[in-house]
Amino acid sequence: MKKSLTSVCVASVLLISTVVSADQGKGLNVVLTSADRQAQMMAMVLSMQTLKKHKKELNMVICGAAGDLVLKDTKTDTMKPADKSPTMLLNAVIKSGGKVEVCPLYLPNVGKTAEDLIEGITVAKPPIVAGRLLDTDYNNLTY
Repeated sequence: MKKSLTSVCVASVLLISTVVSADQGKGLNVVLTSADRQAQMMAMVLSMQTLKKHKKELNMVICGAAGDLVLKDTKTDTMKPADKSPTMLLNAVIKSGGKVEVCPLYLPNVGKTAEDLIEGITVAKPPIVAGRLLDTDYNNLTY
């Protein structure tokens, strides 16, 4: 009786996790504002996993203290264990089909223009970003 109950519980957990993983939605919205390079790196790692491993859509908005990542002249140091940097992974996210935008407040407040952006990054439109964040088919992650 005890083994049967345990078996039923294990089977239920496996079934529930299969159903949950099958219904992961359309993708992930990432809002990155942290100046912390480790936080930036983790945002990029999870974004790459979303695109590559889970084959889901990725929308990223970068603003505030993280804003320097969007500038083509920004270089960041590599980190262990991947020996990659946040800027390296940001470029990989773009090349892998991730949509990356900078908030519209960033460029004019640091004396930069759209010409200073990494190729593939555009200026976000707040109504569209708000719509994505409210879309229940996407999970939201903020760093």
